[in-house]
Amino acid sequence: MTVIRVGNCSGYYGDRSSAMREMLEGGPLDYLTGDYLAELTMLILGRDRMKDESLGYAKTFVTQMTESMALAKELGVKIVTNAGGLNPASLAARLREVAGSQGLDIRVAHVEGDDLLSRADELGLKGAAGSGVLTANAYLGAFGIAAALEGGADVVVTGRVTDASVVVGPAIAHFGWSRDDLDALAGAVVAGHVIECGTQATGGNFSGFRSVDMSRPLGFPIAETDADGSVVITKHPATGGAVTADTVTAQLVYEVGGPVYLGPDVSTRLDTMTVAQSGTDRVSITGVVGEAPPDTIKVCLNAVGGFRNSVEFLLTGLDISEKAELIHRQMETALAADTQPDKIEWHLERTDTSDPATQAQATAMLRCHVRSANPEVVGRAFSDAAIQLALASYPGFSVTRPPAAGTPYGVYRSAYVPQSEVPHVVIHADGARQDIDPPTPAGPATVRTSGGERSAPLGAWAAKTVRVPLGRLAFARSGDKGGDANVGVWIPADHPDRDDAYAWLVSFLDEATVRELLSEAAMLDIEIHPLPNLAAVNIVIHGLLGEGVASSTRLDPQAKGVGEWLRARDCAIPSSLLPTSISEAAL
Repeated sequence: MTVIRVGNCSGYYGDRSSAMREMLEGGPLDYLTGDYLAELTMLILGRDRMKDESLGYAKTFVTQMTESMALAKELGVKIVTNAGGLNPASLAARLREVAGSQGLDIRVAHVEGDDLLSRADELGLKGAAGSGVLTANAYLGAFGIAAALEGGADVVVTGRVTDASVVVGPAIAHFGWSRDDLDALAGAVVAGHVIECGTQATGGNFSGFRSVDMSRPLGFPIAETDADGSVVITKHPATGGAVTADTVTAQLVYEVGGPVYLGPDVSTRLDTMTVAQSGTDRVSITGVVGEAPPDTIKVCLNAVGGFRNSVEFLLTGLDISEKAELIHRQMETALAADTQPDKIEWHLERTDTSDPATQAQATAMLRCHVRSANPEVVGRAFSDAAIQLALASYPGFSVTRPPAAGTPYGVYRSAYVPQSEVPHVVIHADGARQDIDPPTPAGPATVRTSGGERSAPLGAWAAKTVRVPLGRLAFARSGDKGGDANVGVWIPADHPDRDDAYAWLVSFLDEATVRELLSEAAMLDIEIHPLPNLAAVNIVIHGLLGEGVASSTRLDPQAKGVGEWLRARDCAIPSSLLPTSISEAAL
């Protein structure tokens, strides 16, 4: 085969459980992959492992395989997944039990070495994360997966690998790539990055959803990867959603930083590729350039942060600010000195409107979040302080739910250690162990900035503007990376004057403008990276999510809606770049 078809059936722990069987039944595949791990998932699996040392893997994957293992074997489709989480060996053993109970000859291999918890002190990781480190896992690359497949595995389960590795590994095994095939590896990384989040590549979480068939469950994506690393993204026929240049671009700008995407096997240049519609539900990605990987590897650290609790006060009608000030003052008085939380945060969400036609339109929300190393301080003491004010506070006192007991929360940190310090081991189906050597020589672990022009000269057409939401011109996709958020903004592929529109967008979205449009980022560090080949601008907002999703108190703790917030902001956009109907309506 000159092309391999690699499908995806999971973008996160909790994704559509029927997707594995749907993908196997929907059309031809050579490999089926699933991504079950996120930074928050590692914390969840860490808690599972604390309760039962045999756990620590994605239990839903076992359910899917119990239903579909025989079908995959019949069709000759190999399965590759990171569902092993913190315990790939136990997951592999569990799958062998399932195969045995069904009378199936299934060869299961697993990849380990990513778990560095026992060496956290030696590697200086506890200092990076603070006390109470619960998980410490390095993002391994794809060559261990490839070795397992070359050894005859039907199923390969891993712990923490990079999200794209489950796609890159099959390509390495099939095409026989070496570590020197950097461009091909980079192309496969891009393919993996596009399909890793499942239906986000076929219309899910897509700004242009109104043009996509959302009437049926969205089809999961497939990467048809060629020997040179070029790829076509597609999906099975007769499934919902769509694969377009824009649904693919949305995923390309998702959860990335600068134009160089660092990984353990290759540094992938995101500013070199060409994305083009090559048919119905078919998008080609070509020209990806790969460079030497860094000499360090990223480690995901989750630590116990303490305990937290919250209460949401509903403020209705007039004098919202004064009502918020009153309950704020009363709560601080009610919390005695010995029950003061270590940290108190207040967030007033002004969702109320003037002359409200409904009570919901008259209502704002005041959220109070507390944290402490002592669970009692943020437990009954805090809850009682809030509820005992019910008849003695602002008019219309109400809460969305009674405060519950304090719950533990985690904090996320990333650290970096030399690749040579991280074991990468394949345990083949027959129990044989194989060590995977790190890449040598490796490149520098620095992210270079793009050389793209930031302020291309604009024509006279840019002078006449109208104020409309930015989203009437551009699409966006946003997400989380630890405590940071990224927002990718791009001009749709079918815009009739895309070059001019992009020239305006890249000159418009500077740091000052981003701080003005996204007020929560006003005091934070911001990076802005042009990606001309995608007609995109990537914005990285450092610290927007605090210590990561598990501890964030934002209304949107994973920053999934930040892009749509930005699109909703009114901006002075050149009228010539907008559809006539929108431009005239704004005048």
